[in-house]
Amino acid sequence: MTPHAPVSITPGVDYFPDFFDRAAQEALRDEVLAILEAAPPFRPRMPRTAKPFSVLMSNCGSLGWVADERGYRYQATHPETGRPWPSIPSRLVRAFAALAPDAPPPEACLINLYDPAARMGLHQDRDEEEPAAPVVSFSLGDTALFRVGGLQRNAPTRSFRLASGDAMSLGGESRLAFHGVDRIIAGSSTLLPEGGRINLTLRRVTKASA
Repeated sequence: MTPHAPVSITPGVDYFPDFFDRAAQEALRDEVLAILEAAPPFRPRMPRTAKPFSVLMSNCGSLGWVADERGYRYQATHPETGRPWPSIPSRLVRAFAALAPDAPPPEACLINLYDPAARMGLHQDRDEEEPAAPVVSFSLGDTALFRVGGLQRNAPTRSFRLASGDAMSLGGESRLAFHGVDRIIAGSSTLLPEGGRINLTLRRVTKASA
């Protein structure tokens, strides 16, 4: 798999428009829907307030990210069913390797499910032990208005659109950049029968052995 030339948003933030064509998007959609049958979506909660997120989530891979009153963490099992997470689809593993050829393979794929009203506030991905590996994400379905800033919450931000089939990565000096989703543009894609957006975020969690 050879990715399209990236668009550099800021140093370390690379955007790959049309990374997956329509046929690949449809195949990946079907794989993700099968994963969600085995690992049903759940609604995470903020650790201190127990406030529910506006997005539903699930995971695939050897580890999955969860959030509840006990904190943010990775674990090997679904928080509600207790079952291990399904495997990451091979096409996603290959895509991660194409965009991050020097990184160890991903261990977690967080699946975020956005309806038209869902948002994701500015946050950092900092629960991983291997910050040298980039965070790589893929979009399916409706377009999202994505916002990325700097290493401080009050740093200036930039916004751009992530459409179905697009990919992006946060690495290097922007690996811990604050980022979030301001809104979903409802009806901008026909990929998902019920509408909405699926975001797939691949991460290396543990340090790779030397």
